[in-house]
Parts: sequence; structure tokens; C-alpha cells
Amino acid sequence: MDLCHVPATREKGWYLALMAPNVKGPNYAWLDPSRLYCHPQGLQDCVADLLQPFQGDAIDMVAGIDAMGFILGAAAAATLQKGFLAIRKAGHLCVQTVTQPYTDYSGREKVMEVRTDAISPGLRILLVDQWVETGGTMRAAIELVERLGGVVAGVAAICMENSEGGKWIQERYKCSHCVPPRLQPHFDQH
Repeated sequence: MDLCHVPATREKGWYLALMAPNVKGPNYAWLDPSRLYCHPQGLQDCVADLLQPFQGDAIDMVAGIDAMGFILGAAAAATLQKGFLAIRKAGHLCVQTVTQPYTDYSGREKVMEVRTDAISPGLRILLVDQWVETGGTMRAAIELVERLGGVVAGVAAICMENSEGGKWIQERYKCSHCVPPRLQPHFDQH
């Protein structure tokens, strides 16, 4: 798809067609949204769709999850005119942090960290990542926010799969994603 082409009618999720399929094997995500981020209207519409369910909600800060969640999270923060917090893979921050172990979508054990001085008790945070597949990464981010006294105002991702972990998150938090219901089974069965 042309990176400048904008369809005459833009239904929610039209930009999903910009994502490229995995050609490198099972150690990689099955779709790559980086081309979607290169498309000006696609990125704007994606962020608008992610934020639509949170219109009127109290959100104090947006937190993006390392690394692709930084792109959508920063765009959402700019749109909402809020600050942005990076939730990092452990070992990247040179300040005092709190850490949380987790298992990512590929089954690898990892550790995530966040600076301890960024979240004050009661701060309402919108968590943003590119994808919620098994839910392990997002659950670790939720745990970090809540351990520091923050409140998860919501969870937003391009896709939230109906996995056990994805359902756990959707049952407990207000969530938003960009996949229309008619396409959800395709995304769940990749």
C-alpha cells in the first residue's frame, strides 16, 4: 500500500492493512506495524481510534511499554496534551527503579522497570503498547503502576488478542484496540 494513499472512506481499522506480515520466523511477532507508523493519516486515525473510548476520562499521564509502545504512547500523550512515561526493559534506566519479572509473547523470561519518582499515589495512567498477545508484558506494566500507587485508567493497543491473558486484562480494565470485531478471529488465530 502506498504510504501516502488515504482511502475515500476510512472505517475504524482501515490502517491495519498497512502492517506487514512476518517473514523471519517464529521468534518474531506475526505482524509489523512500523509501516502503519510511517503513514501520516494511518497513525493519526489509529491514535484517534485508541483514544476514543477514553474521551472525557480522567487521564494524568500516558505510559508506553518498551519499545514499540513508545511510538503509540508518545503520540497518544501528545494528542491528550499529557506527559509520557517510558516503561523500560530492565537495565536501561540510570535512576532508582522498581522492577517486575514477566514472560513475553515468545515465552522468554524478562524484567521490566520504571523509575520510582514518576508515579505518585492516585496518578491516573493510560498504558499503551503496540500489541497484547499473551498479556504478560501488559500485566507486568500494570503491576508496576499499581505497586507505585498509580491507577490504571485504561489499556490501549493496536490489537488485544482474546488469549487468556488478554481476557484477564479486558475483564479488569477499560480497554481499547483497533481491530474491528469482524477481523478479531483472524488476529486471534494467527
